[in-house]
Amino acid sequence: MTATIADTIYNALSQKIITGDLPAGEKLRQDHIARDFETSHVPVREALLRLEAHGLAKSEPRKGMRVTALDPAEVREVIEMRVALETLAMQHSVQNMTPAALKVADDARKACDQAENMPQWEARNRVFHRAILTPCGLPRLLHAVDDLHIASARHLFAHWRPKWVQRVDTDHAAIIQALKSKDVSAATSILVRHIRRAS
Repeated sequence: MTATIADTIYNALSQKIITGDLPAGEKLRQDHIARDFETSHVPVREALLRLEAHGLAKSEPRKGMRVTALDPAEVREVIEMRVALETLAMQHSVQNMTPAALKVADDARKACDQAENMPQWEARNRVFHRAILTPCGLPRLLHAVDDLHIASARHLFAHWRPKWVQRVDTDHAAIIQALKSKDVSAATSILVRHIRRAS
């Protein structure tokens, strides 16, 4: 699937919001964004609506679209939703995990461990979580999980960026081991602990 200009704008802006380069309260001006991306207002509007759908921006009457503030209650809700949905996906994923899918997941784990900075790690961490859950074969569930990862990524940055260090993620390694032995109980319990620990 080829990326549209709206996808490009959405990805660029969401990354800036997640990393804190666009702070809470910052105004997202359609004309400025259109000029920066050398495009019309139509894809910009589409990208802004997607930011709003993911809780990264909010349209205010007569004020336009602004970057939302991090809400601790929303962070807790996202963590609880991730625990519920990723556990469900993992239960199906363990049963359907092929050697090829396991290799993809393990490669993603290694790439995550080798990340040299927080933005690189966060992007690769999302790839790892997607890789361990994709074999579940439930596209709507995976789409919901992807949305939650975008929401939690912003909190991860705010919380962990000052103290981030390159390290081997022992939880990721333990999840891979559980997947290799098709141990549903171990895979899900490690995943739950891992999600809660990151919060």
